[in-house]
Amino acid sequence: MLTQEHMNDWNTKGFMVVEDVLGPEVLASVRAEYEGLLDGLYAEWLAQDKVPDLGPDARFEDKLIAAYTRGCDWHQSMDISLPGERFYADTPMHFGPAVFDMLTYAPLLDLVEKLIGPEITSNPIQHVRIKPPSPNLRADEVRAHIGLTDWHQDRGVALDQADQTDMVTIWLAITDATPENGCLQLIPGQHRGQMLPHCPKRQTAIADGFLDENAAIPAPVPAGGALILHPLTPHSSLPNNSDGIRWSFDLRYNVTGQPTGRDHFPDFVARSKAQPETELRDWRRLLEMWEEARAELAATPHINQHRWSPDAPHCA
Repeated sequence: MLTQEHMNDWNTKGFMVVEDVLGPEVLASVRAEYEGLLDGLYAEWLAQDKVPDLGPDARFEDKLIAAYTRGCDWHQSMDISLPGERFYADTPMHFGPAVFDMLTYAPLLDLVEKLIGPEITSNPIQHVRIKPPSPNLRADEVRAHIGLTDWHQDRGVALDQADQTDMVTIWLAITDATPENGCLQLIPGQHRGQMLPHCPKRQTAIADGFLDENAAIPAPVPAGGALILHPLTPHSSLPNNSDGIRWSFDLRYNVTGQPTGRDHFPDFVARSKAQPETELRDWRRLLEMWEEARAELAATPHINQHRWSPDAPHCA
């Protein structure tokens, strides 16, 4: 699946776009799982007269946009992680069989293996990103999973325990990602440098003055494709100026046994050539692991998931 051109991009730019990573059956399963999830949420809101009745033929994205416009928050119920802020024993999250099959999809892990080797852990720094059209966003919307994503390096949004971890980001497009609807933009070649200072902005973001944004290039990805990023490659998202949603998953994988940068959240062995018996093969167990972590962490002082202080000199 990886050509010499892909590897040239990886070595010189710090990222590569690989098309047709997810098979059509995987895309269809993920879409169906999320459509069912949204149908349940929407039915509850409709019964409470919080959303309009769009009829039986309403599309997934129509319901998403209508719910968001009415102030009904679906993001955390659909996310594949717990939030960075304080959460509780009943904070929703989503782990189903289609998501698990995507995380452990053999052709996807084949790509990861080419970059970090055959001992692969699914890293818990992961999110679904479903972005409504920018004109539909509320003025106070600051969540990167919903609106714009600030410039950052993925190494910088993990805790410092993972600064030496061999890690790769796999950004999977469920819908076509284009410059019009908010694909990522990246600065090529910066992965050969160091981690830049970050600051708490709308999200954790590279401090002002450390980046030449004029060097950025967009990275469109067709549905089913993947944008693979080095952890030091600076990137952000463009605004969604289309009239539809832009839907992706942001996944990470690291070498098994190395720190994940969120060691209080569950990880699991997705592939192991040395010890295949350690691979997790049941999505129900992954859900249980996250439910157990949620219950334990909700009852203890909150763990700050980001290392950067607003008092740092570069953040003043």
